[in-house]
This record gives sequence, C-alpha cells and structure tokens, in this order.
Amino acid sequence: MTGAARGFRVGSGLPRAAAWKGLVTMPAIVIVGAQWGDEGKGKATDLLGDSVDYVVRYQGGNNAGHTVVIGEESYALHLLPTGVLSETAVPVIGNGVVIDPAVLLTEIDELRARGVSCERLLISANAHLIMPHHIALDKVTERHLGSARIGTTGRGIGPTYSDKAARMGIRMQDLLDPDILRQKLDLVLREKNQVLTKVYNRRGIDASAVCAEYLGYFERLGGYVADTGLIVNKALDEGKMVVLEGAQATLLDVDHGTYPFVTSSSPTAGGACAGSGLGPTRITKVIGIIKAYTTRVGAGPFPTELDNAQGEWLRKTGMEYGVTTGRERRTGWFDAVIARYATRVNGITDYILTKLDVLSGLDKVPVCVAYEVGGSRHDEMPMTQTDFHHARPVYEYLDGWWEDISAAGEFGDLPRNARAYIRALEDMIGAPVAAVGVGPRRDQTLRLRPLL
Repeated sequence: MTGAARGFRVGSGLPRAAAWKGLVTMPAIVIVGAQWGDEGKGKATDLLGDSVDYVVRYQGGNNAGHTVVIGEESYALHLLPTGVLSETAVPVIGNGVVIDPAVLLTEIDELRARGVSCERLLISANAHLIMPHHIALDKVTERHLGSARIGTTGRGIGPTYSDKAARMGIRMQDLLDPDILRQKLDLVLREKNQVLTKVYNRRGIDASAVCAEYLGYFERLGGYVADTGLIVNKALDEGKMVVLEGAQATLLDVDHGTYPFVTSSSPTAGGACAGSGLGPTRITKVIGIIKAYTTRVGAGPFPTELDNAQGEWLRKTGMEYGVTTGRERRTGWFDAVIARYATRVNGITDYILTKLDVLSGLDKVPVCVAYEVGGSRHDEMPMTQTDFHHARPVYEYLDGWWEDISAAGEFGDLPRNARAYIRALEDMIGAPVAAVGVGPRRDQTLRLRPLL
C-alpha cells in the first residue's frame, strides 16, 4: 500500500488519523496585550523564544514596537518578530501584517550591525505593502481632522488596511511580477492622486518611480518571501512549537477596542488565526500580557488616566515613552474592568504581569474595580462608547510596599503586600498570573506556574 493510500500527511511521516487524535500536532500559543498596548509583549515572547520553534507576527505594522532587554543590550523591534533575537526560533511576518519595506530593511540592517542574524526570517507572500500614497494620505487626513483626529502615527497603516478591505491593496507577491505591480499601481494611483491633488492640494505620486523603488526593495527581500501559512501548519504537524505574537492590544482592536480610537486590524487572539493562516483549533493557550498599572498612546477615553504629578511619576519611573514614536504615554492606575474584558474577548488562559517594580514606594496602590456612569455602577465594560467616555473609576486601595523588588528571584522573595497585590489582581481579572516582571531584563521575571 502506498503512503498516500494509507493517509500519510505530507512532511510528517505519520498517518493523518494520528494527527487528528492529537498524537502528532502541537498547539499554537497566542501572546496578546490586554490593555492599550505597551504591556511588554516583546519580553514575554522572548521569554518563550528558546523553547519555541516559530514566532509569528500576525497583525499591525511599524506603528508599534517591542523592546527586549537581554543582559545590558536593549533591542527595539518594529516589524520583526521578537523570535529574531532567539538563536533557534524562526521569525515569521504573517499575512495579517502590513509592511513598509524600507523600514523592514533598515531594521534588518541595524540588527545585523549588532551581530543579530535575520537569515531565518520568513515573510508571507500575502502580506500587504505600505505604499507612498498610504503614508501621504495618512498624514494629510489626520491633519485635516484637527481636534477630531484619532492619533495615528502617520505611517500609512490605516490606509493600507483600508485598501486591503477595498481589494485595492498591493501584496508582497505582486513584486514577483513587475507588470502586475505596474498595472495595480496605475489603477490605484488614478484615484489616490485625484484625492491628493484636488482635495488636499498635495503633489501626486509617480507610478514609475514607485515601481522602481519597490522592485529595488524586493531584490533584497525576495529571498525571505514564502507560503508562511503552509510552513507554520506543517511545523505544528511535525510537533514543533509556534508562538503567535500581536502588535497592539485588545482595547485597540478594530472590532473589540475603544472604536474609533483603535488600530485598523485585530490584535485580539481571534485575529491571530486570520493573520497567520492557522485554524482556531490549533490554539489551546492564550497568554495575556498586562502591566501592573495602565498606559495608553494616542487619543481616546482612558478612565483611570492620571493627568497630574502621580501620572508623571508613573511615566518617568516606568520609562513610558513609545518604542516607535518616542511619544509620552498617558498613564493611570490598574483597570480591572478592561482586564476582565480582555480575558473574556481573548479567552486568556494565563497572564504575565509586567512592571510590578514600578509601583514600589507607594503607601496605597489604587485599583479600578468598576466604573460609575451616570450614577450607576458598571462592573463590566459599558456597551456604548458614550458610556465608556463618561466612565469614572471606582477604586479599591491595596496596601503598598517600599522595598526594591528588582532583585527578587522567586515569588517568595517579594514583600508580603506585593504578593497580596498579585493575588488580588488574579481574583479581579479572571485568570491566573503565571509570571511577574520585576525589571526590564530577560532574567527579571518570576515564574509562578509553567507557561508551556
């Protein structure tokens, strides 16, 4: 009997039935931010990096970034998955990511200059490209909105996703055929140049120059392009471990976030499937990353925001400045309402709590446990944006601690009140805390329970 007749899976060497029974395939793990971003997802993925075989970035563009500190070295990543810093993991840019090739090449070159190899990188042929007209339109439309602006980074991410949904996008695979690329650009720029020149009084974009520029990028990037969905699925079939890594976070999800002050893609765990090419049954663990307080970048409602000296203390102590933009982050106390919401929306199975060390030195640590809206208490996220905009935090005050916890090696080394703070948050957010960050370095994370 032939292998095909016996139902062998290509590349696995084992019968399909065995895989269906869970004897061969491995689960994929999703890493997702549980607030408005900047929770420390890069560090969390890096912690798992030596244990996993593939790290897949599944959404977003270079409007977000991860900071990973290894020893005395700090790495700021914008498009590259954090798996690039692992000596063994394969970093993958999935189909759900939008790519500015100039930014990606700069990032690759900067890492190479620091001795980090990017040779294992894979880029989905289906990933959409950020084009010059996307960046131009992003900047002028945001400026045109004035006080109603959303707070985008002006890097073209939103217009790229808009064109993707409108079926006007240009994908990485289009660079394989210069004629197709030119045809698509001519069609798209027929409309975009009208908008730029006649609505916003800006200079139009030349299709020939853009073609030459992007084909030049492809000369360097073409070797990385692959059918990443197929590759990652086969890896799971072969018993390899895959981590799916989002960029922004739950409250910035285009469907489940604080719309319209959101990103243009789905950072939630559900978006990991669409943005990577994996089916939902592949995922059995969702690790939520949450900061011991709350931050936000850009416009939009933020119930626990501290527009005072306490907020500035959190910003300076926590070094809350954007990895990609350098913008000051808005700061506030921990919000258990949005954390419970993130647990529900993502199906979070475990949390990693980051930056606990920042809270050292407080007599009392406020935690938002509910909202007051128009005289009524809300223990869960209000249904409407209007109610959320008018939400006022209802605080409980937990005992603080003064000790420096950055050298703690295990949970028992933490002050009693710090341990009580963690356990109280667990009860409020509806999922266990598996690890706690007490500093920025890779080795400053306490493991309370296995992550894998």
